[in-house]
Amino acid sequence: MTQPTRLMLVDSASLYFRAFYGVPDSREDPTTEPPTNAIRGFLDMLATLIDRHRPTHFVACWDDDWRPAFRVEAIPSYKTHRVAADGEEEVPDDLSPQVPVIVDCLAALGLPRLGAAGFEADDVIGTLAYAARGHMAVDVVTGDRDLFQLVDDASACRVIYTARGGVRDPDLVDEEFLRTRYAVASGDAYADFAVLRGDSSDGLPGVAGIGEKTAATLLSTFGDLAGIRAAIDSGDPRIKGAQRARLEAGAAYLDVAPRVVRLARDVPIPELDFRLPGRVADPAALSRLAVDYGLTNPFNRVLSAVGVD
Repeated sequence: MTQPTRLMLVDSASLYFRAFYGVPDSREDPTTEPPTNAIRGFLDMLATLIDRHRPTHFVACWDDDWRPAFRVEAIPSYKTHRVAADGEEEVPDDLSPQVPVIVDCLAALGLPRLGAAGFEADDVIGTLAYAARGHMAVDVVTGDRDLFQLVDDASACRVIYTARGGVRDPDLVDEEFLRTRYAVASGDAYADFAVLRGDSSDGLPGVAGIGEKTAATLLSTFGDLAGIRAAIDSGDPRIKGAQRARLEAGAAYLDVAPRVVRLARDVPIPELDFRLPGRVADPAALSRLAVDYGLTNPFNRVLSAVGVD
């Protein structure tokens, strides 16, 4: 029987940050040995994910721009708390040199990696997930709730959410999860919910005084953010008092926040083969990386999961 096609889209930074903080630094002499905990952890996570969820297609999605201009223009506070003194993303000193090695590991293994100038990995994921609708099931792997907006049972798109249980015991986020946890009916509704609620981890203020419960109730009553705003403009008596005042005060924010929260669907994607590789792409590079960074066991686990000798 032919295996059903399933595309796994990995939020790479989410995983390698988690690996960096979750995998011990085992170096005996940090002054002479390069750090490898994020590399080893990232590869082991990929092995576990591929082995357990059996994708036929795979993309490690990359932040070519972690703070795109179009989002900063809309909301200047977007991710400001993560900006280092040099204007780049604040990354731990021992993690920075590991990220290019992860890139080299993916290339040597032949696992597709994709970013796009001017876009975040989330946008690459969003574009690929929407393009796959109707063609294959999609697993989005992330520790970021923003990607819950992609959940769609009808097109078999779910999120493997690693924030709490890691890759070994993740939350499998489908529409039932969204209804139970957030009282919203769909991934699309979750995006409007996230606009109203805001997200301090991304520097998004939300509408002051509108928390998760109120946001969910408003969406249940009026359908979507456009419906809520139409009700405000028309003087609908169901929105009154302090709640009306708060939503009216947040009008300028609500004008721009959807451009920040909602994922791009039009990222330029080159014609690439996203199938899992049938062989190692660069055996010499793989051997060198294994020796230089002690990666023989992590590489073997990935290759075993992929089904490559």
